[in-house]
Amino acid sequence: MDFPLKERYSTEDLLEIVRILRAPGGCPWDREQTHQSIRSNFIEETYEAIEAIDTNDLVLLQEELGDVLLQILLHTQMEAEHGGFTFADVVDGIAKKLIVRHPHVFGETVVKDSAEVLSNWDEIKKQTKDQKTQTQVLRSVSPALPGLMRSAKVQKKALKVGEVLPTSPQAALQAVEQHLQQVRQVVEHPEGDVQKAVGDLLFSVVNVARTLTLEPEHTLSLACDRFIHAFEAWEQKTYGRNGND
Repeated sequence: MDFPLKERYSTEDLLEIVRILRAPGGCPWDREQTHQSIRSNFIEETYEAIEAIDTNDLVLLQEELGDVLLQILLHTQMEAEHGGFTFADVVDGIAKKLIVRHPHVFGETVVKDSAEVLSNWDEIKKQTKDQKTQTQVLRSVSPALPGLMRSAKVQKKALKVGEVLPTSPQAALQAVEQHLQQVRQVVEHPEGDVQKAVGDLLFSVVNVARTLTLEPEHTLSLACDRFIHAFEAWEQKTYGRNGND
């Protein structure tokens, strides 16, 4: 392959590398991939970038952001091959969106703080997506999000039109107790809908986290870390070995 090796590559070089990988005579694996086949790769690379942020590993973050960018370029190259959108179209689209949703920067709108910025952003989003009801806004929250993240986002958006959920920690905890009782009843009477009961319980627990200004996904992840630490201590005590063996 006649491709010039360089000390430093540009965005144009990267676009060309991905095009070559997908072209006849390129990489067999890359040529076989579709949007669906590498869907999980996109998720995995994104979470690895998040791990780098959480651990404040900036060297790793640079690498993982490159891996995320590669996923974007692969998807855009697939579309370009079939006459769909290109990477340039993606860049143009996000640039236009940023300009439209920041009228206080690129227009004449005046805002007093970041809360007003977010309020304007939501209103502009509703207008550009032709969302006339808050129900449409809730349905627009991606169902592909992890359940805890989706629940928190749906709850936050729902509360913008009224107190449709408990808004204090005490009231939210009462709702958890009610849903826990429903789970107990379903367990005692198996003919009930156990999935619905447990789902409602989890949803109510997310609301408790929200009233305490906690991010439920991160909060549960920390609980997983604590469990693993406690499990290691138990295993070492029980079997005389630890996680480094």
